[in-house]
Amino acid sequence: MEENKIISPLSSIHMIPMDVIDGFKVRPGMYEINGAVAIPCGVNFTVHSFGATSCELLLFKRMEEEPYAVLRFPENYKIGKVYSMIVFGLKIEEFEYAYRLDGPYNPQKGLLFDKDKCLLDIYAKAVTGQSVWGMEKKETVCYKARVVKDDFDWRNNGRPLIPMADLIIYEMHIRGLTYHKSSGVKYPGTFEGLREKIPYLKELGINAVELMPIFEFDEMSDYREVDGKPLINYWGYNTVSFFAPNTSYAGKVEYNREGTELKELIKELNDNGIECFLDVVFNHTAEGNEQGPFFSFKGFDNNIYYMLTPEGYYYNFSGCGNTLNCNHPIVQQMILECLRYWVTAYHIDGFRFDLASILGRNEDGSPMSKPPLLQSLAFDPILGNVKLIAEAWDAGGLYQVGSFPAWNRWAEWNGKYRDDMRNFLKGDYGMADIAAQRITGSRDLYLPEFRGTNASVNFLTCHDGFTLWDLYSYNMKHNEANGWDNTDGSDDNRSWNCGVEGETEDKEILALRRRMIKNAAAVLMLSRGTPMFLAGDEFGNTQYGNNNAYCQDNETSWLNWDMLEKNRDIYDFFKYMIQFRKKHVIVRKFSGRCSLGFPEIHVMEPEENLKVLRIVYAGRNAQDGINDKDDIVCLAINVFWEEQEFLLPGLVPGMEWFVAADTGLKYLADGIPRSEEDMPEVACGRMRMMPRSLCVFVVKEVREFRM
Repeated sequence: MEENKIISPLSSIHMIPMDVIDGFKVRPGMYEINGAVAIPCGVNFTVHSFGATSCELLLFKRMEEEPYAVLRFPENYKIGKVYSMIVFGLKIEEFEYAYRLDGPYNPQKGLLFDKDKCLLDIYAKAVTGQSVWGMEKKETVCYKARVVKDDFDWRNNGRPLIPMADLIIYEMHIRGLTYHKSSGVKYPGTFEGLREKIPYLKELGINAVELMPIFEFDEMSDYREVDGKPLINYWGYNTVSFFAPNTSYAGKVEYNREGTELKELIKELNDNGIECFLDVVFNHTAEGNEQGPFFSFKGFDNNIYYMLTPEGYYYNFSGCGNTLNCNHPIVQQMILECLRYWVTAYHIDGFRFDLASILGRNEDGSPMSKPPLLQSLAFDPILGNVKLIAEAWDAGGLYQVGSFPAWNRWAEWNGKYRDDMRNFLKGDYGMADIAAQRITGSRDLYLPEFRGTNASVNFLTCHDGFTLWDLYSYNMKHNEANGWDNTDGSDDNRSWNCGVEGETEDKEILALRRRMIKNAAAVLMLSRGTPMFLAGDEFGNTQYGNNNAYCQDNETSWLNWDMLEKNRDIYDFFKYMIQFRKKHVIVRKFSGRCSLGFPEIHVMEPEENLKVLRIVYAGRNAQDGINDKDDIVCLAINVFWEEQEFLLPGLVPGMEWFVAADTGLKYLADGIPRSEEDMPEVACGRMRMMPRSLCVFVVKEVREFRM
């Protein structure tokens, strides 16, 4: 009946067809909305190009390579440089799409328009052609996009909003975390596999995961074989589409609901008090240089999206063939819209920017003092609560650790912390003073009045380099399996094999390696700044000396969860030190003046011929905003190969020092106490430390006053 007729909400604003193209009813679209978006009457397609002279929309049936419809945008559907069209009656489940653009071809000027090239929408929310991990895309097959339903129910999801000082970041590779058969998950190597590991992450105590690239990438872009073993672009630092999640990381097919499994993962992480950060790669794309593929950016505006030499070749500050022209207004807009999309649609809590110094280069490659992109991200309202973390260097030699343009908003991977602390912990001479600087917040790099107190992300290991086990098992990199005659990867590892290169059955050497790993874990957790470590370090994961496993989709890179039981003592120590950091606020930040006369941070002057570094933190143990009581922690590190004796600071009567951790196993048989009551008391304050060991002490009130 007429009264039951359903009227489209858009009919009241005259959303009616105006033309017919290739049998489809169309009208000019919504020019301000980039990409393809479903609306009640059909789909809105918007795309822009400064150099194109015409644009065609190609519609494909799923899994087909020839379009069933080609809709050329009429001239009156173009405003400025933007093409926009609403196509009525389209059902998003029934098509995939791409574009073809025509325009001038002049490579020396960076113009590469080709009316025969099928182009992936730069703003695509889902990409076809890469859905099965390890399946090489045929050259004749073009990338296409799908329209995604954005109706995920977050069910009042509350974001943790954890302050930087309170974060403990766990860097991981989605596939590598759970693909090994020992992981015990139902959907190995996927977002769902990580979701199954959330109880483990909670038990460990970390409260932020940093996911290596999960944007759609082409793992087969550099496929080759070495000694009969396939090598691929496993890490994923070669983006195909910045707005689309990698569909091969989904455990199940998600046609037109791509990203649902990722959203479910993020929601459950957040519900368990764990933030989710993305490692984003805005410094280059998978299109490479002049010999690279041509599937998106090159065809829309090659001379805008990429930094080009005066001859039209690609600058390569990324080391990967091309460099995104990040401070061009069009590219700035794309990056800003991208990050906003991931924050609003996926509830992402933070971003780590790969080779972030590139983001501060001008169009000619020169560094800028106030890069507009970095400033825009720092002050964007939608990004106002997310963490912005820079890898403050690039492959072109620009190194900005301590000087990255920040506006009190950006944090940095502190590469100097990694390098200096590696040197110190393996016993290099003359490193105590600089180690004290790094442990107490690198204030020589990050002056609090200019950078605040949350600028330093402290790390000893990350995906790029040795694992923590390998750091004390190898003097040299062993990347022969990568196929480059061991020439790839860094030679500056600052590692020590403890006496034997690689695997050994020597019990003394194995015990020393365990001790060195625990020393590193304790120092990391007792350093001012935000600690970060690589997944698997907490149970002695190894890459067999490979410090550049970017191409190793095999046991070299997959976490072997059997090592968790084999190295349970390492895991227990990591877990204990994480909880210790959480319990003692004074380690992380200023929390009120200690009433016992100790300053906030005190690096003790060395006694004569003493080789023990001692750092004392003091303040009020403020939990949940309540100044509970005085708290004093002393970190003592002996990196020398002989025992050392030293004095702990004197205390007022009724207070004594207790041993909270001991990697030398002199005072605690297991290195950590079973409970707080099991901490041994240090009655006289003079201690002897085992070689290459570390102790942590806390002050507690004794029940009986002793004369």
